[in-house]
Amino acid sequence: MNYAQDIIKALIRTEKSTQYEPQGKYLFLVNSGANKIQIKRAVEEVYKVKVSEVNTFISAGKLKRVRYHLGRTPDFKKAVVTLKEGQKITVA
Repeated sequence: MNYAQDIIKALIRTEKSTQYEPQGKYLFLVNSGANKIQIKRAVEEVYKVKVSEVNTFISAGKLKRVRYHLGRTPDFKKAVVTLKEGQKITVA
């Protein structure tokens, strides 16, 4: 994981995540092996902003059924990134 594009998979834009944008918080889907320092550097490099705080959590995959077989969706890691005052991520 040397590149920022390998660490940050997507900026999550849901109704719930957009409620935090006025507070300067953005939600990202990140690589499950990335730590907070790597996530902070990747966001600063890709979006050209200053990050003050990174909180991460792992969302467990759901149990799914298809006819008689049980399956599971994969676990994934999310990061809530708080930007410094006056910073903003613009999405085209």
